[in-house]
Amino acid sequence: MTVIHEINTLVWLRELSIRYDRPVTLGDVPEEAWDEVAVPGVDTVWLMGVWERSPAGLAIALRDESLLTSFVQSLPDLTEADIAGSPYCVRNYVVDSSLGGPEGLAEARARLAARGLRLILDYVPNHVAPDHPWLAERPHCLIRGGAEDLARSPEAYLEAAGQIYARGRDPYFAPWPDVVQLDAFSDDLRAATVDTLVSIGDQADGVRCDMAMLLMNDVFAKTWGEKAGPPPAEDFWPYVVPRVRARHPDLLLVAEAYWDLEWALQQQGFDHCYDKRLYDRLLHEDADAVRGHLQAGLDYQRGLVRFLENHDEPRAAATLPGDRERAAAITVATLPGATLWHEGQFEGRRVRPPVFLSRRPDEPVDEQLRAFYSRLLPAAAAVRDGEWRLLPVTGWPDNDTHRNLLAWSWTGPGARHLVVVNHSDAPAQGQVPLPWPDLAGTPHRLTDLLTDLTYDRDGDALLAPGLFVDLPAWHSHVLSAP
Repeated sequence: MTVIHEINTLVWLRELSIRYDRPVTLGDVPEEAWDEVAVPGVDTVWLMGVWERSPAGLAIALRDESLLTSFVQSLPDLTEADIAGSPYCVRNYVVDSSLGGPEGLAEARARLAARGLRLILDYVPNHVAPDHPWLAERPHCLIRGGAEDLARSPEAYLEAAGQIYARGRDPYFAPWPDVVQLDAFSDDLRAATVDTLVSIGDQADGVRCDMAMLLMNDVFAKTWGEKAGPPPAEDFWPYVVPRVRARHPDLLLVAEAYWDLEWALQQQGFDHCYDKRLYDRLLHEDADAVRGHLQAGLDYQRGLVRFLENHDEPRAAATLPGDRERAAAITVATLPGATLWHEGQFEGRRVRPPVFLSRRPDEPVDEQLRAFYSRLLPAAAAVRDGEWRLLPVTGWPDNDTHRNLLAWSWTGPGARHLVVVNHSDAPAQGQVPLPWPDLAGTPHRLTDLLTDLTYDRDGDALLAPGLFVDLPAWHSHVLSAP
């Protein structure tokens, strides 16, 4: 099971430089700092934002009042030196020299590998910076316009490298001011994408593809219409992925994906796609909605990435206070599929700095939350082994609080586990029939891996009517059932 730890590389290195009173790059990170990244229960590190950022994009950002306002809101003592530009406004897919360059990245990968961790990096397939070499060298990779487009819609077009290009966008929002739109229907772009992903695969073990669904034929045609022209017979990712895997067969491909297109992208070659639907349900919906989501096929669920925050979403500590975050964290940590944790989540950071910034505010560490995560991650690694099954929960005619309980089991070759989560703000009681017939006729001890509490129960009762559960609001059990 893939468990990813996302690191904001620029902010992390800046804080390490302050801690060690010297410039720290990817090539000379102290061993103890790598140990802090290699959290027990994590097997993959995502170094977010290592590529060369665009000076042209930075200049545009510095003139954008709405962006500047968001910067000050997250960092009240902001200075211009704190604004580095967006890591998703890429000038070139070369590791930024200020971070240690390609040699520094190679050393970082080696340090991670020595700890048994894979490295994944970003790729932005939909757009590039206005000073990216492709604008001058491969203009057919991009959506172009004319003078009349620029005059009519200056917010949607820009002039660069002697041409007029469309600014990058998705179909539901205004254009992004600092990037130029790539043409998903272009043969030249498809070839260039293969080359770029192969190059990233030479430097890392996986790739997180930003907004991957924007390149799909149907989505791209909806977004760009006649500017894109007729779609090719073959979709974008089915062209790209096999050619990349021919060079890097084990490359982990993760798609940022929305709009219920996760299954389609899995079929087009991605190992994992963001499970934004579960994220929304954990934050805003009840247990029935979560349970309905978890009834999807296992092939689909194994290809999802479960998360509570990332660099695009608000901090979990700000949106899921107290025990609610713990319940949601246990949920995402113990489901099939991949799990994504965001650096700072374990310490209870509440401010999500915009990715343009190289500095974030100081915040106190929530020591109780950190202790919780230090137990959850290795426990989840032990739990997620073997066959996963969503379990029914029953109740009584005069007590329907069992509807707020979510339950599932893992049955491995040498261990069995049960997870029960009260996804509500009130106490809940219910009975969970366990799926292991060999429990019959003998007593059994269940041990909660997060609290070390033990529960001695009769095996026949565990099978029917089931384990009796009485959980306070937003509380959970993660039980070992040998």
